[in-house]
Amino acid sequence: MKAYNVDNFAVLIGMDWADKKHDICEHPTGTNKYHYTVIKHTPEALHEWAMDIKQRYPEQKIAIVCELKKGPLIYALAKYDHLTLFSVNPCAVAKYRQAFTPSGAKDDPSDAFLQVEILTLHMDKLSVIEPESVAMRTLSQLVEYRRSLVQDSVDLSNKITATLKNYYPQALEWFKEKDTYIFCDFIQKWPSLTAVKKARKQTLLDFFESHNSHYSTVNNARLDSIKNSMPLTLDEGVIVPNQMLVEVLITQFKVLLKGIEKLDKAIKSAYKAQQDKKIFDSLPGAGPQLAPRLLVAFGSNRARYNDAAELQKYAGIAPVIERSGQKMWTHWRYSCPTFLRQTFVEWAGFSIRYSFWAKAYYEQQKAKGKPHNSIIRSLAFKWIRIVFRCWKTNTPYDESTYLAALKRRGSPLLKFAVNS
Repeated sequence: MKAYNVDNFAVLIGMDWADKKHDICEHPTGTNKYHYTVIKHTPEALHEWAMDIKQRYPEQKIAIVCELKKGPLIYALAKYDHLTLFSVNPCAVAKYRQAFTPSGAKDDPSDAFLQVEILTLHMDKLSVIEPESVAMRTLSQLVEYRRSLVQDSVDLSNKITATLKNYYPQALEWFKEKDTYIFCDFIQKWPSLTAVKKARKQTLLDFFESHNSHYSTVNNARLDSIKNSMPLTLDEGVIVPNQMLVEVLITQFKVLLKGIEKLDKAIKSAYKAQQDKKIFDSLPGAGPQLAPRLLVAFGSNRARYNDAAELQKYAGIAPVIERSGQKMWTHWRYSCPTFLRQTFVEWAGFSIRYSFWAKAYYEQQKAKGKPHNSIIRSLAFKWIRIVFRCWKTNTPYDESTYLAALKRRGSPLLKFAVNS
């Protein structure tokens, strides 16, 4: 990644963003001058300001630092070639302010000034926002939005389950999987035990068949249960409001399921067009959901990371080591891109089922008394190093090749796998 210093820029700008307006501090390099302005958060105002800066500093680079890595402001500024965007952690600005303002006073213009000061003194430690290709950024947004919708569907499913338990718990036994259209359509058609008991046997069988539920044993068990079920309560004061709530929640749930399906198709199409697809398709347990997320995690810019350790730290997988006097301890890395870390941890968990050495490593660490979550994180740490090499050399992962490498090094992992 290209290294920058203050001399590369004609002016350093701190931007304290807000929903309605942005406070700006401009500091021409080599001077003691600071100029403060406020601009509205509108596309027109941002464009006018960006063009004004370009006219005042023609043919020169301009550095902007902000407490953001993405969002409307970054999307608006990223399109201007004369602007180089730096990102600073909001916690860093808050700690910096606290160090020099013991009173705890906070002011937007002064925060913009603090950002300029941090940029001036520590530019080499700040990350530069370098957008990936349009295709990669599209895929990145899609996989993140999908994961968010999946979490929403889980939350909604839990609400539906809790509500049904209040008056209609039998429906939860008839359908083990709740994130399905057959479950949603059944509840919409028969939102109470009283309603489904009035349905004819053939009507129910036709419903199951139309939803591709063809196992006669399962369907007959449902029919018997419907016939023999007793209502949990006959109190209309319980049934009516809970039934109304379930009908509302089920409608929302179906919209979410359709939205996730739509995103799945878009992700599949965007992922298929990526040249590195063959690398991430080869990873054990990645599958159609995690393979695109892993591709996005690495990106297409091979110069972005110098080694695997940079990615391990950035993703929050590498632990933090602290020392004080003669004491030393490690802890979870607190500040990192949550979705990125989540991607690696989730995949490491899946890989145990599909990778011989990953399963052996898990069992080895488990035998040492390590907790499950710690093992998965340390496994993710190892996987990043392996996949980083595949990514750098543009080589798909091959389990037999890695096992042969472990054998050449006399890894105790293989001995553990054989003995177990």
